[in-house]
Amino acid sequence: MAARIGSILGYNSRGKVLHFRRSTKRSFSSSEGCGYHDVPLTQALPGAPKIVYASVDPRSHDAQVTTLSNGLKVASINKFGEFCTIGVLVNSGPRYEARYTKGISHFLEKLAFGATEKFESRDHIFQTLERHGGICDCQSSKDTFIYGISAETRGLDEATALLADAVYRPKFTDQEIEEARQSIQFELEDLQFRPDPEPLLTEMIHSAAYDCNTLGYPRLCPKDNVTRVERNDLYHFMYNHFTPSRTVLAGVGMPHEKLVEYARKYFDGVTPVWETPQVLKMGRKFDGSVSQYTGGEELVERDMSNVAPGTPIPDLAHAVLALESCGHQHPDFISFAVLNMLMGGGGSFSAGGPGKGMYTRLYLNVLNRFPWMYSATAVHHSYADSGIFCIHASANPGMMRELVEVIIREFHFMSRSIEETELNRAKKQLQSMLMMNLEARPVVFEDLGRQVLATGMRKNPEEFVAMIECVTADDVKRAAAGMLQSNPSIAALGNLSALPDYQDIQKAFASKDGSLPRKFSLFRR
Repeated sequence: MAARIGSILGYNSRGKVLHFRRSTKRSFSSSEGCGYHDVPLTQALPGAPKIVYASVDPRSHDAQVTTLSNGLKVASINKFGEFCTIGVLVNSGPRYEARYTKGISHFLEKLAFGATEKFESRDHIFQTLERHGGICDCQSSKDTFIYGISAETRGLDEATALLADAVYRPKFTDQEIEEARQSIQFELEDLQFRPDPEPLLTEMIHSAAYDCNTLGYPRLCPKDNVTRVERNDLYHFMYNHFTPSRTVLAGVGMPHEKLVEYARKYFDGVTPVWETPQVLKMGRKFDGSVSQYTGGEELVERDMSNVAPGTPIPDLAHAVLALESCGHQHPDFISFAVLNMLMGGGGSFSAGGPGKGMYTRLYLNVLNRFPWMYSATAVHHSYADSGIFCIHASANPGMMRELVEVIIREFHFMSRSIEETELNRAKKQLQSMLMMNLEARPVVFEDLGRQVLATGMRKNPEEFVAMIECVTADDVKRAAAGMLQSNPSIAALGNLSALPDYQDIQKAFASKDGSLPRKFSLFRR
């Protein structure tokens, strides 16, 4: 064995180096004599079958929409990949709770994907999805419910069946309702102690902007209603709002024909679980009121000094100032989207860089100029028939008057002068953000579903990119000027002893330069 290994290494058994004879010429081609060695690489081999190259149909990724006989819309995009995302979007939510106990939508979100006619528990649903590498989730906004599933494409049939059962055949067992009460109670308590007040401020600014109507109804269940919502209340709300004509079944990552086939199989002709004598006896209670922007204030006095002990977060007071903008179908919607990017903003300790908004107005004019300002961020909330343009800001409680005046002046500056450089930067940022977000399959699914739910069709991203490119400085200034004609809305949280009166805020918005009325006192503050 040793001699054999040694011969391989080039040594004989005595340790001397072996000298090998030069080997004869070897041929590395089995085609000698066939003439192939003379054929250049730029030409096809003689006698070889013709090569057929794959071609891409530019329409293969366009959205397709089909309406079933019961009024349900089926929309899909055949995006390449082994996984797909499928879901149901319903034109429902807190804005439609005018005739119901407030908080029903919050309960429905917590109870989603629970026990159904075919699945005995939530664990049973999860186990079924796990066979296809799937996950599920339910989210609600002011006017939309989304039930979504992501799973392997080969499990599309079972995922569609599960989705239909979860939406139309939920049991809402006593145990599930009690668990939902506990979960909601914990969420409400947690909001009071979270260092990030944004969810609470978002609720408050909507309540101030739309006083006691539609978009002003709370998304979170009020504390007093946690024990009042019962099973028949949930079923009655679904009976009125979860109808096929208000529903879209959307999917990304499958042939449209397959999704339509499964939709007819599991969604067409199904009898919802809520069609019981008790629920039918309660009758139709659908409220289709148009939102009415009112303006106003929503203030919560609270000691924020110990919200986050052991962290560097200082004692802060928070305020949100808002004016009415427009709905997402309004011609000025794109102008407001560009304005939102132009204003930008963030925290005073953000880790810089042009891509993080350091050249936006709220950074240049506010955060970099006033060291006492802790954060300032522009946010645009848009719905079918209305919208609000907000600026969230926070500072030391003693600086609340100065904070409000600085933010009001920024609202005024929006309608006066916009430089071409900042406008182009805002448009490019908005276009790149749009395209990068749509690289994720779940985002494409939500975009598809929301557009079809709102308009019955989907515009391609290229159309929005072109619309953004067409926005001019005059368009943005006109939209901002129209916004200044509405009553202001303000939501504030924390120590508000230095916050100006609402009447003074109204006067500042109505003034030429955004200054608050001066109040003289014998004593300095």
